[in-house]
Amino acid sequence: MQIILARPSCCQKTSKQQLNISTIIDQLFPRTCLLCQTAEGPLCDACRADLPWLPDHACPVCAQPTSGGNTCGHCLKETPAFDRTHALFAYGFPVDKLIQRLKYAENLALAPLLGALLAEHLVNKPDVWLPMPLHANRLKERGFNQAVEITRELSQQTGIAMQATWALRERDTPPQAGLKRDARRKNMRGAFKCKPNVSGLHIGIVDDVMTTGSTLDALAETLKQAGAKEVSCLVVARA
Repeated sequence: MQIILARPSCCQKTSKQQLNISTIIDQLFPRTCLLCQTAEGPLCDACRADLPWLPDHACPVCAQPTSGGNTCGHCLKETPAFDRTHALFAYGFPVDKLIQRLKYAENLALAPLLGALLAEHLVNKPDVWLPMPLHANRLKERGFNQAVEITRELSQQTGIAMQATWALRERDTPPQAGLKRDARRKNMRGAFKCKPNVSGLHIGIVDDVMTTGSTLDALAETLKQAGAKEVSCLVVARA
C-alpha cells in the first residue's frame, strides 16, 4: 500500500476575498482515499481493511490487549483514575503516519476522518466529550489542538457536546516521549485544572495516542476530584 498523504492545497478565494466553499469541502471530505489517493474517499475499503485494528480482547480499563479481554496486571495493581478506555488501532503503520501528518504537518483533513472512525465504533456514550487540552505555549506553537479537531467531528456524529474549555493544562510539561512509566506519572502531576463543577457527569476524554496512560490518568484524576461520576477514554491509537 503506497501512502501519499498529500498536504491540502491552500484555500482559494473569490474576487470578493471569500473562501471558496467547494475547496473547503474537498479538503475536509476528499473524494479520493487519504491513504492511496486512488479510490473513493476519505478512506477506501482496501485501505480500511489494512489498518492495524486492535483485537477485541483487551483490558477494559486501559485497552492493552490481554488474553480473554481480562483486566491487565498493571491496572489490577495500580488502578488508574479513568474507568475504561476504548482504542481503535495499534500505533503502527499507517495510523502512526496519519497522526503524525495531522499533528506536525497540519494536515487537518485527517481530523474528520479520525473523528468519524471513533464515532463509528463508539461503545460507551458519555454526557460530554472533553478533548485532551494543550498548554497555551504548545497551542501557540502548533496553532491548533489535534484532539479538539478530532473531537469536533466526533461530537457532530454522535450528537454529544464537546466542552473544550472545561479543563486547562496549567503546566507546560516536557514531552512524554522517551520517559519511563514512573517518570511520565511524575511529569504529569498537577498538570491540569478543571474549571466547572462536573459533579455527577460521565466525561469522555478524547485523545490521539495513548502510551502508558499517564496523561489521561492525570486529567481523569482532576475530573474525579471535581466530582465527575465516570471518566472514559476514547483514543485513536494505543501504543
